[in-house]
Amino acid sequence: MFLRTHRKRPRAPRVLPTPLLYPASNNSGTKATFDGTAVLTGRDGRVLYDQSGYGRPDGENIRLAPQEALYLLHRQKIEVPGYTFDTLLAEYADQRNFLRSFLVYRDLRERGYVVQTGPHDYRVFRRGEKPGTGESLYLVRVLSERDPVRFVKLIEEVVTARNMRKQYVLAVVDDEEELTYYEIKLQKLADSCVPAPKIAKAEAILVGKSAMVRTAPRSDLELAGFGKRLDDQRLMIAPVELLYLMAEGVISVKKNGTAVNAGEYFSFASDSDQELAEKDKVYTELRRHNFTPRTGYKFGHHFRVYCGKNVHSDLLVHAIEKEAVMPMSVISRSVRMAHSVKKKMLFGCVHTTGIQFVEFARIKL
Repeated sequence: MFLRTHRKRPRAPRVLPTPLLYPASNNSGTKATFDGTAVLTGRDGRVLYDQSGYGRPDGENIRLAPQEALYLLHRQKIEVPGYTFDTLLAEYADQRNFLRSFLVYRDLRERGYVVQTGPHDYRVFRRGEKPGTGESLYLVRVLSERDPVRFVKLIEEVVTARNMRKQYVLAVVDDEEELTYYEIKLQKLADSCVPAPKIAKAEAILVGKSAMVRTAPRSDLELAGFGKRLDDQRLMIAPVELLYLMAEGVISVKKNGTAVNAGEYFSFASDSDQELAEKDKVYTELRRHNFTPRTGYKFGHHFRVYCGKNVHSDLLVHAIEKEAVMPMSVISRSVRMAHSVKKKMLFGCVHTTGIQFVEFARIKL
């Protein structure tokens, strides 16, 4: 016996409407004019400000920032006679970094925030709040992935935001016009949960740039997180560890039977390590708070940092000078690495007044 089969008639292909990237005007928006520099609405545009925080009052008019005007034109909330979205964008495109600034503005608005320009690039209000009836939550600076970050300037802006009780955010636009947000905080180190153990004084001899201490396994130095065991009788101390221990008066150093002081050793060791001065200061600050810094080379940074007796390190720390300038792409890789290994990413910026720890963390707004 054979089963009888039925052939189904093929369905006609479904025709989907072609979406418009930027909708054509439907002549239903508020009338506005472009005077060559700014877009202004008439009295009827006041509703845009009162209800949604667009623009700023200018007499009986509402003056719109370029990003606001383009966004409202895109959303068909305004009409600008003689201009489409494309032609108005062309008018503003010559302004430096305008396109990426607009992309950030549009993204923030699409996420439900009221956004106004200044005092950095944007100030962003809490959801449901707007100028006159609420407070801004974020101060946002817009960068591209290749822009340099000058740390002394960054710290100044974060301090300004903190004094205004706002969160400081970097909005980074990559080469494919995708956005990533980073919250920047100035961190104060709390003391570690476990006090540092006492260390007996010891003598060491220089072996290259490092020092060698003859001591049995599980010595005071090892229990305090110093050194790397060479064998059962010898412990090797790294240059940054040695500088700290010499400054604390714990270790005395000799080379060929002659005593070496901390200044002489620093001059000797810094010849092959141009970052040693910054590393020494940041290492010392971490130790003063009873943290245990170890080399962070495997993570691409100066230190991985342990709190108390934790098995895994809690922080990645990179020491930099106060005038350091670093590409945003390099910082992004650092933050991604720290996140992948479940650690915080801090840059220890060496100032004349002390060490300022700057934390970068990706956030979702």
